[in-house]
Amino acid sequence: MDIEVVWQELSATPKFRQSPKRMMTPWFIATEKFDPTDAGWKKYIAWSGLVQLDEVVSLDSSFCPTILPEIKPEYWTRIVNEDFMLGFFTDLEYLRGEISGIQRKNLLCVFRNPPSHPISEVPLGFEFVGYDLTDIQTSTSALTNCGGFPGVVENSELSKKGLLQEFERAQRVQADLRRLHPDEPHAYCHLWAIFRYS
Repeated sequence: MDIEVVWQELSATPKFRQSPKRMMTPWFIATEKFDPTDAGWKKYIAWSGLVQLDEVVSLDSSFCPTILPEIKPEYWTRIVNEDFMLGFFTDLEYLRGEISGIQRKNLLCVFRNPPSHPISEVPLGFEFVGYDLTDIQTSTSALTNCGGFPGVVENSELSKKGLLQEFERAQRVQADLRRLHPDEPHAYCHLWAIFRYS
């Protein structure tokens, strides 16, 4: 299916469009860490040019995949039942129990396409890390895993975690990616507000 058609269909759904007056719904995911202790880190930095990074905190499925790739039957009532979203949990305490024996991880609270910066909906213990933009089908980050989009977003804008820090700027990048690169599948992105448990 054409990516523009997919985008239009997603944009029209209530789950995609968050009303500013409606409570934003947090989702939760536990991902693998990607930082200088990984064997491929130096090669990645040389390729990306993101010399300021001390870690990649992202929903990119290549760099930071979920640490629970197998969907157990009992997960179905506790995860987001939507295409490309099965790694996200709606039950934080259940997820904590599933990952309690795994030491090296990031436990994230995320909001997809929020209408504003989430504040009151963030559970205690989670701290804001930044905004990511990942394509709607493969979860590839347009910020850290596409070789850059000059004229849309510059490497220097990204934090030490590879994320944007301002909500309005993240929204503008999301819109400009689609407008300036209509034939690039990775340019059709969800905007994610990411909070990490500390």
